[in-house]
Amino acid sequence: MPRNRTVATEESIRVLLDTDMGRIVAELYPTRAPATTANFLRYLDEGHYGAASIYRTMRPGAGARPNRVRVVQGGVDPSCRNPPLPSVPLESTDVTGLRHVDGTLSIARWEPETGASEFFIVIGDGAILDHGGDSKPDGQGFAAFGRIVEGMDIVRRINDASADAPTEHLHMEGQALTAPVALRMKRLP
Repeated sequence: MPRNRTVATEESIRVLLDTDMGRIVAELYPTRAPATTANFLRYLDEGHYGAASIYRTMRPGAGARPNRVRVVQGGVDPSCRNPPLPSVPLESTDVTGLRHVDGTLSIARWEPETGASEFFIVIGDGAILDHGGDSKPDGQGFAAFGRIVEGMDIVRRINDASADAPTEHLHMEGQALTAPVALRMKRLP
């Protein structure tokens, strides 16, 4: 299985996603996915993630809409339709070389150029989220831009949590965490 590894010459940026369940540390790849990484850091640095949470869990066979991957999703806009900042161009996996494997951090989207504030973490194999995968009708996949380097046990616990909260977002029926997990996010030295 392909792994996302930091290239020795590539600088990475670490970000803490602190939760009441424990620490999650992400390593971002600004050289491989510059626009997506800059977008995520802009949300962080400008304080837009001040009220961020992990609010969604996707598991195969769970929820009103069938899915085949395990992810947790967070950010500030569960509808994914009203981001505080403009969306960014899609940096697909065929361009970046990053893949949706266990621990990959990626930007959620509706259409290819609509990724903005919402992000997700992959648990296990997420190849259908890569360019050419069939998770979206357009086949473009999602923009991977980092990976979790600490706290995947926390991510898995969140993914296993109860998801029966009412939601006005049809795409999240049966996937909205009963108790969203608040995030306190910051860059690490």
